[in-house]
Amino acid sequence: MAEVHHFAYGWITPIMAYSLSVLGSLLGLICTARVRKLPTARKRVSWLILAAVAIGGTGIWVMHFMAMLGFAVVGSDIRYDVPTTALSALVAVVVVGCGLFIVGLGRPTAVKIAIGGVLTGLGVNAMHYMGMAAMRLDGDVDYDLMRVGASIAIAVVAATVALFLSVTVRTGAAIFGSALVMGVAVCGMHYTGMSAMSVQLEEHGHLTGATSMTLIAPIALAVVFVVMGLIYSVLAAQTDEDRAGTAYINARLSGG
Repeated sequence: MAEVHHFAYGWITPIMAYSLSVLGSLLGLICTARVRKLPTARKRVSWLILAAVAIGGTGIWVMHFMAMLGFAVVGSDIRYDVPTTALSALVAVVVVGCGLFIVGLGRPTAVKIAIGGVLTGLGVNAMHYMGMAAMRLDGDVDYDLMRVGASIAIAVVAATVALFLSVTVRTGAAIFGSALVMGVAVCGMHYTGMSAMSVQLEEHGHLTGATSMTLIAPIALAVVFVVMGLIYSVLAAQTDEDRAGTAYINARLSGG
């Protein structure tokens, strides 16, 4: 059995992974807080999409990839199949979006949160193992089913809690504290799933695919643009006070 390292660079990768998860969760919760102030479902859709990109893309998938930078197998290089890796990112955004749309459109109920949590948790877990399936190494990968089951349970609970928080937290302090909790849950799911993995070295010939260092530059660039876009959207959006002020000015102008 090959020696597997999950923290090949020490605490740098898990700290960075947690920080990115918190950042994505924070931006996503800010977006969902905006959703609750909008009167119609049509106006809520764009903010729910932004929240799905923030939580699913940055908070979950980018966290997963950052944590994978610290993964190493002694005796084998590691490559990543680019199409499968990209598909796992899309899955993360879509499944989180499905959960947010279930609870964010219409009146949120305990049943809707539970259904959304199960679907989103299973989808996030599928994203994780899809990302693992994208790895190419000189060995055969096996998983401990008990730990896989634990990672699924953590993902479902974490997703349910995240959806609950998305429709309940209101103040800045509560949003920030919730993002910290969501970061712990997402990282806990990832490293529990990783601990289920074992590798039996076996020569598979030339490894195809991209190295993690090759992928890190485009991913980092995408994260910068996404985060800047989300921050701009939040700052540029009208608040209740802005809308009230605009309505007042329009009323005065039309009356005068």
